[in-house]
Amino acid sequence: MSFDVPKDWIWTIAKDVCSSVRDGTHDTPKYYDQGVPLITSKNLKYNKIDFSTAKLISLEDHKQISIRSCVEIGDVLFAMIGTIGNPVIVTEFKEFSIKNIGLFKKNEKIILSLYLKSWLSSYSLQKIIERYKLLKGTTQKFIPLENLRNLPIPLPPLNEQKRIVSKIEALQQRRDRAKTELEAIKPLLDQFRRSVLSAAFRGDLTRDWREQNPDIEPAEVLLERIRVKRFNQTHSQNQLNKLVDIYSYQEFSDNNYLPNSWQYVRLDKLCKSFEYGSSLKSSKEGKVAVLRMGNLQNGKIDWSDLVYTSNEEEIIKYKLSPLTVLFNRTNSPELVGKTSIYCGERPAIFAGYLIRINNLSELNPEYLNYGLNTQLAKVYCSQVKTDGVNQSNINAQKLSKFEIPFCSSEEQQEVVRRINNLFKLADSIEQHYQQASDQLENLNQSILAKAFRGELVPQDPNDEPASVLLERIKAEKAKAEQPKRTPKKSLKKEIEQLNLFE
Repeated sequence: MSFDVPKDWIWTIAKDVCSSVRDGTHDTPKYYDQGVPLITSKNLKYNKIDFSTAKLISLEDHKQISIRSCVEIGDVLFAMIGTIGNPVIVTEFKEFSIKNIGLFKKNEKIILSLYLKSWLSSYSLQKIIERYKLLKGTTQKFIPLENLRNLPIPLPPLNEQKRIVSKIEALQQRRDRAKTELEAIKPLLDQFRRSVLSAAFRGDLTRDWREQNPDIEPAEVLLERIRVKRFNQTHSQNQLNKLVDIYSYQEFSDNNYLPNSWQYVRLDKLCKSFEYGSSLKSSKEGKVAVLRMGNLQNGKIDWSDLVYTSNEEEIIKYKLSPLTVLFNRTNSPELVGKTSIYCGERPAIFAGYLIRINNLSELNPEYLNYGLNTQLAKVYCSQVKTDGVNQSNINAQKLSKFEIPFCSSEEQQEVVRRINNLFKLADSIEQHYQQASDQLENLNQSILAKAFRGELVPQDPNDEPASVLLERIKAEKAKAEQPKRTPKKSLKKEIEQLNLFE
């Protein structure tokens, strides 16, 4: 086997210590709106059976499946296909059937269900499965029933199993408490980031900076300068008419919520255009990456799941320049409006569900990106989105009418600098949080590894060795299975009982 065990332990196999090892149906029964839950591999989650997503089968099919695999309290379930493992102990009586699930029938005279479940959860067993190539299949891995029945198990004396299980539970409870406390950090960090953005776009984050720079150009003056420049650069009556329409609009938002040198400004007054991306089908390989809505994550570009194009016309037309803000115009209702900034990490174009915002130089692109990730922007997106079947849409025209809190170029730069510093602090804390979470997961496996090497609790020389226990149980089982013989009656006795001479 893979490692040595203490002298009173033995290596054995599952079918020798469980009452039996079986599997559920591998067929797909007909599903109904009402009936008995059919539990599959995906329903074994977080040490529990998830009945909420289970499909329902008829009582007749359930009875037929139960002839082969009747599940009882104390039995251990084990996913045989897909994500192998995720063992769960059945802790309550509930009628259900199993499909592609291994069923270890309890036999607590030899092995405690909690001990067995812990072993089936361990990396030690996973390594054995890999080493002895117990999984089959190519596209989807599965473990055959015969291999499941022959899974090796390090078996301690029964009393030591009890001590091991008790120690594992105590340590895991402490680990779970630590994990619960750690998990509270992530929402706090998310709230912190939202609060930073809210403070930044109320002008609170740079209040002291404005006090130190009282002569800074007000947004109103900067906006007028932008307007004059854009009018002077027009080349046609159509462009002129469009600008007249844009700058004649009076913003709806109340400037009294902002510092005196700030004001709400509609995006089309600060941006040259809003462009949709490529509608051509992408490929798994190509010259240039095509950014899609899934690549916009938390204000940044996620490069982990990419598609590509080699179409030269598309590359020229939709090639992104560094510091370009992308807006997700079509997605689920809660995700539509995601915004991220492309920083030029690698050449890329953008797909049709995204909008490229071509901002004027007076609008800092990082400032714009942060502004479109504020709660203010999310509320606006929620109000203007058009809902379809499972998807919502915000077109370029609606995006252009978002009113962003606007300030001088110098203060925009200072806002971005301070947000970046605070976000770096949050990112650092989150990184430590993730490392601690990983260490907790590793700690759990370290506990199990020590347990199955016999290092978690002390051995007691007075415990009945596992080998003796196993042989005794086998002998009792063999004796119980022997057919009982009926002694033959003598011929004289049979004749007397017939009462032939009366």
